[in-house]
Amino acid sequence: MSKQKQKKQFYMLSLGCSKNTVDSESMAALLNKAGFNGVADPDDASVLIVNTCGFIEGARQESIGALQELAELKSKNQLLIAAGCMAQRYGSEVVEWVPGIDGVIGTRRWMDIVPFVRQLRCKKHPEPLYHLPDEATTVGLDEKGVIRTAVHGRSAYLKISDGCRRPCAFCAIPQIKGTHVSRPVESIVAEAVALQAAGLQELVIIAQDSTDYGHDLGLKNGLSHLLKEITNAAPDIPWIRLMYAYPGYVTDELIETMATTPQIVNYLDIPLQHGHRETLKRMRRPANIEWVYKTVEKLRNAMPDIAIRTTFIVGYPGETDEEFDGLKQFVQDLQFDRFGAFTYSYEASTPSATVAWQVPEAVKEARLEALMALQQPISLAKNQQLVGQTLPIFVEGHGDGVSVGRSYRDAPEIDGMVFVPGELPINELVPVRIDGAMVYDLTGVVETAVSQSIQLSVSGKQ
Repeated sequence: MSKQKQKKQFYMLSLGCSKNTVDSESMAALLNKAGFNGVADPDDASVLIVNTCGFIEGARQESIGALQELAELKSKNQLLIAAGCMAQRYGSEVVEWVPGIDGVIGTRRWMDIVPFVRQLRCKKHPEPLYHLPDEATTVGLDEKGVIRTAVHGRSAYLKISDGCRRPCAFCAIPQIKGTHVSRPVESIVAEAVALQAAGLQELVIIAQDSTDYGHDLGLKNGLSHLLKEITNAAPDIPWIRLMYAYPGYVTDELIETMATTPQIVNYLDIPLQHGHRETLKRMRRPANIEWVYKTVEKLRNAMPDIAIRTTFIVGYPGETDEEFDGLKQFVQDLQFDRFGAFTYSYEASTPSATVAWQVPEAVKEARLEALMALQQPISLAKNQQLVGQTLPIFVEGHGDGVSVGRSYRDAPEIDGMVFVPGELPINELVPVRIDGAMVYDLTGVVETAVSQSIQLSVSGKQ
């Protein structure tokens, strides 16, 4: 490739969560608008960008490794930029860890990526450039006209806010992202309408805390209000999925909106983090366990087929055997449809790092294994209840004569799959009769003649 052509090419590597993916695609859109073209091979690009994750140690090491690999291979004509969460959190330390980085841009002004690249190209000194302002209030308001989504086929993540104002003792997100800032309702709705026009089949609503949406806009029950606006303006998007609801903020109005709006699938992600009151207090998380029991009951009464997903941390500092037993009882009582569990990751700059008693790694791992073993028969039993039902399946791919997709009970990338014989149309919703269940996944066959009495709805509501 000629050097002249290479000058207008960029390579973007996005690491971490779906929220980071949205930021990466937004930066890529800005670069495209400025005349750059994205390429899949870093050798073909003049600008190399790694949108890093800095949430926990494992993600940090992955980001460092990716930067090191590109730094070792890049030519003198290429620029290497560290962007995103790790860049925002650690600043100049990132350059100490990875010599060869030319620029560092954080999460709070990612929308300045184009002038930042131009500034890097014009600099006359070898020292790295930094763009790490503390101000976060413009995130969501000054986005240079790019759609804040990450589209994969006909499924898309839509970010409705950024930052977080919660005081969780283990979490560095407020340090990285700043406080919660809601995007304007009209901007989000306009993006949903554009996605509908493009034939979108699934819209996944994401934020650091989706249930906090609108508090800074003066909205009461802001998420419910937003969902009504989206579904009214974009009625032809079959699936709308909610992620990252904060405990204590799943209101009766939100439950009613979910239950009475066919487009909103019967699925909710509520990261609870633990099930014992004392552990939650040390975590600085909502510790009203009774609220969880009551809210799960409300959700299941309103939507009997709802899939509830959560997340747990095991081995949090000070977690006793009694507290872990309390978590296991909590899981047994509530019979969650899905959950992810992780061992606590020590983060030096968070309040949890000051807790004197850190749980030994071997104990953390043993508890993680025990908790997952407890959940497996629950997950299997939930899946077995679906055998014989016909569900709409969002087909994501096929190979070797088998198609792979997801039901309304499965969020992209994190939940189970449905395997169906034959090569079904990708990115379409296809009715499938479930004929087999595994711990996490299902099997089925295409339903060719659905009885009118079933009244199949692509929303997942029967």
